[in-house]
Amino acid sequence: ELMTGYTMLRNGGVGNGGQPWVLRWSSRIRLTWLSFTLFIILVFFPLIAHYYLTTIDDADDAGKRIFGPRTGNELCEVKHVQDLCRIRESVSEELLQLEAKRQELNSEIAKLNLKIEACKKSIENAKQDLLQLKNVISQTEHSYKELMAQNQPKLSLPIRLLPDKDDATFPLPKSNRNCRLHNCFDYSRCPLTSGFPVYVYNSDDYPFGSSLDPLIKQAFEATVRTNVYVTENANIACVYIILVGEMQEPVMPKPTELEQQLHSLPYWRTDGHNHLIINLSRKSETQNFIYNISTGRAMIAQSTFYDMQYRPGFDIVVSPLVHAMSEPNFLEIPPQVPVKRKYLFSFQGEKIESLRSSLQEVRSFEEEIEGNAPADYDDRIITTLKAVQDSKLDFVLVEFTCKNQPKASLPTEWALCGERDDRLELLKLSTFALIITPGDAHLVISAGCAMRLFEALEVGAIPVVLGEQVQLPYNDVIRWNEAALIIPKPRITEVHFLLRSISDNDLLAMRRQGRFLWETYFSTSDSVFSTVLAIIRTRIQIPAAPIREETAVEIPHRSGKAAGTDPNMADNGDLDLGPVETEPPYASPKYLRNFTLTAMDIYRNWNSAPGPFHLFPYTPFDPVLPSEAKFLGSGTGFRPIGGGAGGSGKEFQAALGGNVPREQFTVVMLTYEREEVLMNSLERLNGLPYLNKVVVVWNSPKLPSEDLLWPDIGVPIMVVRTEKNSLNNRFLPWDEIETEAILSIDDDAHLRHDEIMFGFRVWREARDRIVGFPGRYHAWDIPHQSWLYNSNYSCELSMVLTGAAFFHKYYAYLYSYVMPQAIRDMVDEYINCEDIAMNFLVSHLTRKPPIKVTSRWTFRCPGCPQALSHDDSHFHERHKCINFFVKVYGYMPLLYTQFRVDSVLFKTRLPHDKTKCFKFI
Repeated sequence: ELMTGYTMLRNGGVGNGGQPWVLRWSSRIRLTWLSFTLFIILVFFPLIAHYYLTTIDDADDAGKRIFGPRTGNELCEVKHVQDLCRIRESVSEELLQLEAKRQELNSEIAKLNLKIEACKKSIENAKQDLLQLKNVISQTEHSYKELMAQNQPKLSLPIRLLPDKDDATFPLPKSNRNCRLHNCFDYSRCPLTSGFPVYVYNSDDYPFGSSLDPLIKQAFEATVRTNVYVTENANIACVYIILVGEMQEPVMPKPTELEQQLHSLPYWRTDGHNHLIINLSRKSETQNFIYNISTGRAMIAQSTFYDMQYRPGFDIVVSPLVHAMSEPNFLEIPPQVPVKRKYLFSFQGEKIESLRSSLQEVRSFEEEIEGNAPADYDDRIITTLKAVQDSKLDFVLVEFTCKNQPKASLPTEWALCGERDDRLELLKLSTFALIITPGDAHLVISAGCAMRLFEALEVGAIPVVLGEQVQLPYNDVIRWNEAALIIPKPRITEVHFLLRSISDNDLLAMRRQGRFLWETYFSTSDSVFSTVLAIIRTRIQIPAAPIREETAVEIPHRSGKAAGTDPNMADNGDLDLGPVETEPPYASPKYLRNFTLTAMDIYRNWNSAPGPFHLFPYTPFDPVLPSEAKFLGSGTGFRPIGGGAGGSGKEFQAALGGNVPREQFTVVMLTYEREEVLMNSLERLNGLPYLNKVVVVWNSPKLPSEDLLWPDIGVPIMVVRTEKNSLNNRFLPWDEIETEAILSIDDDAHLRHDEIMFGFRVWREARDRIVGFPGRYHAWDIPHQSWLYNSNYSCELSMVLTGAAFFHKYYAYLYSYVMPQAIRDMVDEYINCEDIAMNFLVSHLTRKPPIKVTSRWTFRCPGCPQALSHDDSHFHERHKCINFFVKVYGYMPLLYTQFRVDSVLFKTRLPHDKTKCFKFI
């Protein structure tokens, strides 16, 4: 079998098929071997390698270890870890340095802790020293007060005297016509501290009340309701007032009936002392029915008096009440320029009765006229005036016969011709208006003459009164020679020459003063009644009631945000501000001369007032303004309280300049819904010297944001809520303003501290002026014959914008309560022009231009939101405002000036030890 197998193998298989079988067998052997080899490599080799890797490092010979840890030098010999080695060494060095610094800081902290403890002890010691100093100061002040009390003992108010209702011990004069204040007026009812209470009877409670003119009675009652002196408590009244005229003719009571009704007044007290009987006249027809009535010791105020009836210094000549229930229309009043009009003078009138009939009429009264009748110059006046008219040297118009029926008049009085509108049209064309007094010398004033005077002043015709015996309205307190010419009748031949010799400046001054008198004392029922009360109050030397101030309704706000210091604000350039004020806010001194004000003081104030307005800044008819009186005193514009701390030089500058050593100012800032701009502006005021407080006038109906945090600038910030959005609110005399100086500033105005300080210095030496920074001027538009407002750069100016200007608080009262309401209405209509209105007012009163300081022409802050002044309509509205204000005032009160004020040492380099002072150039 083996041979057979061998043979078969040799032959390649069994039979013919042996060779393929061998090949298949060998192929199987190779696959099996290959699989076994792969199994050994994949299974046993990893096991063997793992064994050696886990046991090879257990050998005792450290040199035979392959994978164990090595030394640093051995590791660094590996190239790819050299960078890591360097990083580790660097970190180690930094850690060592930080540790050294930590130890050093710990040492410094320990030293600082010791210093803090020492400072705390020093603070405690300083507090103790400060407390001792305060005690010393308090003791010194107490000693000073005791010393002053020894030299100036404190006086208590006098005891108020109230006599019994039926006081019969009052001494009687020999005749009621000899009544004067000293013998017919009970001063015990009017103490200095009484406040001048006035009781007004209700005319409707008496039979004669139904005979009064309805318009006069209605106007009188309306005025009484708003007067500050009127009281309803008759037991404390100083003066009792009863209105008895003008009466209507058909129902006029008989003189005896009226006398009985007057004597039956509940507080008449047998003789009527401290009573005032008012007989107003709305027409030229005179009703002097009081002449035949026994009025006892009562004062009389009316428009018609005979010399046997009028008691100088006791009775009052009043003006006619023409505008009973209506305000004057300023647009219908002619302008005061041109100075000379078509006619040099004019007169229209007709004389009804002769002197003889007049004398007969007068002799029919109770008292006989003593002496011969004066000569009647009326014929000579007629002849002379007609000769002037016929000479054609000047255009004059004189008519001695009325074209229509003349108005009723007294005997020897020149009756008025035509209707009121016709007379006014003639006076508008006349430079002078002749007023011929009655031929009866015993008639000291008549309603017809008073009506002529009223109409002449109303339209700007300068009155020329022929007859020096006349008693013009309010003649004992008004200097009529500044507004009218009073010429004796014998000088009629010299009248033409006298009128031609008056210069244009004097004519304009007289016309302006006449307009002022008419507006203040004649124009309305309120002005007439207030003037009558003021005359009585001045005669008995009782100070006026303080003018009301606007009550500030504060808006609650949160403060506490620390205000930063703007480096631009702190950069004062070359100006040395002097010592910074470190004292707390203090108000301006109050007016303390109310109870020592005499007629001589009033007379001096009239003479010292600038320009023709001798009744400015203080008249007996103006209420005393609280804390404003220093400005009202002397001819320099303020009452000096000293000559500065040192009189000149460095001491003068250290005292802030001027003649008042201690003074601060109040910032009034108007704003409307610009909180971010407002906050920035307030922060810029931080550290401003001599700042008393800031009054923010919140002009928006929307209150400030509740989360708004207001800056702390070191002085109080008062946020005032207004009733309506009005630019007039900028000039309201808020009661929170306790300083005389007001800095009116916009919420986007950007001024440096040195600029504000210098403006304050200048204002203190010109307290009656507006002192500010941006200047503007007015110009005459020849093609359109109107005034223009101009803000271009120019070598002259006539206005200073009140968006950054100082002015006296006195002008805030005048702007809000005295200036014509039509101007404030115009400001509200356009929401514009309030600064122009203030410039008009001050220039009108002082006849001086404003003062511009520094070279600054604009004051808007960069980057602030666009203001209303950038609108194109802004300038058109201001053109209209200027022309409207000119119509209201009757002339252009603005005055040009061509200089500005800088420091004497402006841009002058001097050593610090040299003297510096700041005054006008």
